[in-house]
Amino acid sequence: LILGFASVIWGLAFVVQTDAAKSIPPLTFNCLRSLIASLFLLVLLLVRRARKGTPVLPRDQKSRRTLLLSGGICGFLLSLTVNLQQLGLALYPDGVAAAARGGFLTALYVIFVPLLAVLFGKRISLPVLLAVPLAAGGIYLLCLSKGFSHIYLGDVMLLLCALGFSMHILVIDRVRDSVDSAALSMLQFLVCGVLSGAVALFTEDFALSALTRVLPALLYMGVLSSGVAYTLQIVGQKYAEPTLASIVMSLESVFAALGGWIFLGDSLTLRELIGCTLVFLAILLAQLRFKRRRSPEKKF
Repeated sequence: LILGFASVIWGLAFVVQTDAAKSIPPLTFNCLRSLIASLFLLVLLLVRRARKGTPVLPRDQKSRRTLLLSGGICGFLLSLTVNLQQLGLALYPDGVAAAARGGFLTALYVIFVPLLAVLFGKRISLPVLLAVPLAAGGIYLLCLSKGFSHIYLGDVMLLLCALGFSMHILVIDRVRDSVDSAALSMLQFLVCGVLSGAVALFTEDFALSALTRVLPALLYMGVLSSGVAYTLQIVGQKYAEPTLASIVMSLESVFAALGGWIFLGDSLTLRELIGCTLVFLAILLAQLRFKRRRSPEKKF
């Protein structure tokens, strides 16, 4: 239930992002939402320090150095991915179910992660091998509903976003046991906000009058989607084994489609619905695990 609630927050975030993309440039939006998330997490860390005496940053120099380096790398990757995502949603023309397409295409990180994991010496399981062509077929039906002449630039951006999220997940997997999760999250959002803001200063124009229109979206993305949902993920995975947790969290793509249908009036053609179904089935298939007698720790 905890992970399911987190997936609802993440799925509905596509609705919020799609709507906000019409009023505020993508880099500026991600700068503000990331800084809000970092401030929110910093407050939580300060409250935790007051209650339990746990420092915001580790006192040991080596641990602090590891945390700062990990936060910098994760923040850089996060900056690339969230800006690709926001830019992709903003580039969709009117009449395209942007929230639904964005939700499903971003969820392809579930497919990309095991493939990239080969670089770290992991083995690719049979379900993943079967899921790759299934996902490719689903992407074709979802993104190419009007033929090859109508591959949207937003589709490309979101696929690159999914690839970037995959790299981000793998980096976190390597450092998660050596750093504090909340502190790492706070630092990565801080780096993401600073990098996004630095580029936005030279590439985007933003009127302060538009801030009032997108303030609810910024609060949702900063506090709920970033701060609360990521915390729920950490808490939820304490009570669910990884396979079940991954399947539940991948439901964000379903809630993105439902949110676009309910709140934005998006519609999907039969061909696109079949594509969504195939992609979702591929996401589930990629999460299956079969027991092996040898080297089970290398199974991804």
